[in-house]
Amino acid sequence: MASIIRSEEMVLLQLLLQSDSAYACVRELGELGKVEFKDLNADVSAFQRKFVNELRRCDEMERMLRFFVSELEKTGIPIAPPPLVCPAPDPHIMIDFETQFENNESSIKQLNANQESLKKNLLDLKELKHILDKAQTFFQEGEQVLAEAFVQQQTTAGGVGGAGGGAPALYSKQSELNQKLLADSDVEAGGLATTRFTFLIGVIPAENLLVFTRVLWRVCRGNVFVKHAQIEELLEDPTTGNPVVKSVFILFFQGEQLNARIRKLCDGFRGTLYACPESVPERQQVRLQVGARIAEVDNVLKNTKSVKEVALGKIAQSVEEWQQKVKKIKAIYHAMNMFNLDISHQSLVAECWCPVKDFHTVQEAINRGTQLSGSPISAIVNRISTPETPPTYYKVNKFTSGFQAIVESYGVASYRELNPTPYAIITFPFLFGVMFGDMGHGLMMLIFASVLIIFEKKLAKTKAGGEFLSIVFSGRYLLLLMGLFSIYTGIIYNTLYSRTTNVFGSAWRPYYYGSKNQSFGTRTFTNSCAPVSIGNCYNYPFDGACNAVYCDNRSEPVRCMFPTEAQLSSQPYPFGLDPIWLIASNKLTFSNSYKMKMSIVLGLFQLMFGVILSIVNNIKARSLISIIGVSVPRVLFLMGLIGWLVFLMFYKWCKFYSEPVKAPNLLLTLIYMFLDFGDSPNVKGDPVYSVFGINEPETAAQRTIQVILVITAGVCIPWMLLMKPIYLIVKTKRAEKTKTMKMMTDSTSMTAPLVPLEGHNSKMAEMADVSGAMEKGEVMMQEGKEEEAAAGHGGHGQTPSEILVFSAIHTIEYCLGTISNTASYLRLWALSLAHEQLSEVLWVYAIAKYNIAMFGSKSGGGFIIMFALWAVWAVLTIGILLVLEGLSAFLHALRLHWIEFQNKFYEGEGRKFKPLSFAVVLAGEEDE
Repeated sequence: MASIIRSEEMVLLQLLLQSDSAYACVRELGELGKVEFKDLNADVSAFQRKFVNELRRCDEMERMLRFFVSELEKTGIPIAPPPLVCPAPDPHIMIDFETQFENNESSIKQLNANQESLKKNLLDLKELKHILDKAQTFFQEGEQVLAEAFVQQQTTAGGVGGAGGGAPALYSKQSELNQKLLADSDVEAGGLATTRFTFLIGVIPAENLLVFTRVLWRVCRGNVFVKHAQIEELLEDPTTGNPVVKSVFILFFQGEQLNARIRKLCDGFRGTLYACPESVPERQQVRLQVGARIAEVDNVLKNTKSVKEVALGKIAQSVEEWQQKVKKIKAIYHAMNMFNLDISHQSLVAECWCPVKDFHTVQEAINRGTQLSGSPISAIVNRISTPETPPTYYKVNKFTSGFQAIVESYGVASYRELNPTPYAIITFPFLFGVMFGDMGHGLMMLIFASVLIIFEKKLAKTKAGGEFLSIVFSGRYLLLLMGLFSIYTGIIYNTLYSRTTNVFGSAWRPYYYGSKNQSFGTRTFTNSCAPVSIGNCYNYPFDGACNAVYCDNRSEPVRCMFPTEAQLSSQPYPFGLDPIWLIASNKLTFSNSYKMKMSIVLGLFQLMFGVILSIVNNIKARSLISIIGVSVPRVLFLMGLIGWLVFLMFYKWCKFYSEPVKAPNLLLTLIYMFLDFGDSPNVKGDPVYSVFGINEPETAAQRTIQVILVITAGVCIPWMLLMKPIYLIVKTKRAEKTKTMKMMTDSTSMTAPLVPLEGHNSKMAEMADVSGAMEKGEVMMQEGKEEEAAAGHGGHGQTPSEILVFSAIHTIEYCLGTISNTASYLRLWALSLAHEQLSEVLWVYAIAKYNIAMFGSKSGGGFIIMFALWAVWAVLTIGILLVLEGLSAFLHALRLHWIEFQNKFYEGEGRKFKPLSFAVVLAGEEDE
């Protein structure tokens, strides 16, 4: 538990590794996952480092593996899971991997090329088959239309005789033209020259056909006859494998210029032209040849596909294992690129951070790697001191990782800083539950989180649902606690889907009928009274509690002391709110007052807890001036304002006021406390009680306490503003003065004449002088660091002006934040009220308003409508109340922790510990 409260103590190690054992040592450290290597070659380009070629080879192998995976996904072959133990291979295995991957890739690509070529041939043959099927119909229709057009043209030109004797000759010529219009040369028909028509036939995608015909008409100016028909069979694209819809078309035209234009248009609209025989016997013969060819190509294509599936099946058994091994090799060489070469270029020098607790484990891993590599020289591990700030490392598990991620979204904790996560595990779901309090909604969230936890192993493997659901899955234990605390606060609020539960029985009668001549308070009514309405408060000047009795002989409700006969028990409801509040007319007024004061109380406790944690941080840092000069006045200022307000709340709850309508207003009390220097509104002649009472001793006691608190709050402001800055400024000046005097003394001693000594004594003296100078230099460097740290601690600067400005900013921020942060906790009341009212609206308008009539209906239609209403209510409840309202409450709870709570003690300026861990590498969570 200590490792989650504060980060692990870290140590910087220097590793001297032999070149032949470095790979094995880093491999063992990667399996351990407890070491973060420093980049000792930060000024060297990535392309100039020692192992850049190995990384390029790993990138090429990863590319080939991605190609294998994509091919397996296309063919639908399942990938076998990797073995449980998959260690990183030795360096020489890379050559075997490369050879094997290249052979597999070349064979798969060759099979793909063959398969694509066969598919293209099959597509061409199928298109030609459909063309031949449609050609006879096209030719018959086209020849008939063209012949009719030609004869009509000749008739109009006067080439045909009169109406009576020329008709048989005309029909004879038309029959002859049907056979001669598509001839290779011009012919004479009855002395008339026929014109040769050219035709083109092909296939075009159906989506391009309409545009193609329109453009064709414009380009050819209408001098082309087009006939088309859609192919019923879905054809397969040989490149993508997707089904495509195509149409067969035939074009009749004249002239070589139109021929060239039409061919270009076909290419532009992805049309394919085919050669088609003109005579029927030739087309039938070609049709038979095409059918045989299709069967042959289809058979070869099936064989090619089976060969490819066999090859990919073998790859599928090992591709996942290969991926893991290549990733580990790449991570090892990436870490080794951070190492330096020693002077002899025979060993590598590395520096790394590791937790102090795991130091011996790291040593064992390095020794194990040296033994596995067979190197005769052991690696050397040294602890080195450094002024650098170590990284922050927390040991988390699957339960605490979600909460730690929320905290680190605000900022990574500074080294050895107090971690807010252990406290957020309780406070975060609790504040969420305060805003989301409902037993039914909390139970639904609990069930959802429980399902995620029960099936977490299966869900972690599938990784389905995208990024959003993966985030929800990582916070499943957070959802579990949020559901539990929502149920807990729902029990306190006594709300179940906006309804109440009467488990223990109400302590009051919902309706009470008074009897004749019954006394209420100081009055007796001769007539019987109407039912008592619990909780009705009217501002009538009459003694009694906050309830009303409606009598039959009065036009206005009379305020009376609520009769004891209406109280069933002298004890209150055992736990939570009494269910009688559901039917009370002042339910909303009471719940608003209750939840608003509860929000202020919870806010004070969390703010005070944050200030206490800052004191703990200062004690750990041994900064007495921060405790006395910052933390103590903060505690006094917070308790003098908000603490006093909370005390007055509890005092007012416990004290009985004879006139409840004149009970003191706490907000006015707090305002007048500062405006009138401790006085309450009653002192100004305002007819309002002081909180302590209306009598002079009680009022004087409250006034005295408030005067003391106002003076204390006024003193705390300059206390926070000046005490620590003055101390730091004085300490910095003294340190600078001491440093200057030491430098002057050292310069004087260095300029003093040296007295040469003889023999051995002179050499010893020289060594002593050098040693002494080194010691002095180290002492001066250490003192300089301490002085810089002392000057910069809490001031973020070394000059007096910077220290004062920094202190002024924090003082103003805290004084204003004391009020604003406390008011920010009123969101607990606002969100709880919104959730309760929205839930009640959904219940009333989706269920209660219509469902009562449905229950009275005995027909089947009534039950169907009732079921539909419940379905609508369930969908709206899940979509609006659970998802949207839950997300809103989550974000508000997050804000309260980040801004109000963590701002009191948490700096969040650290750097996260990122060790070389194969588990992280395989999970794909490392930074690129």
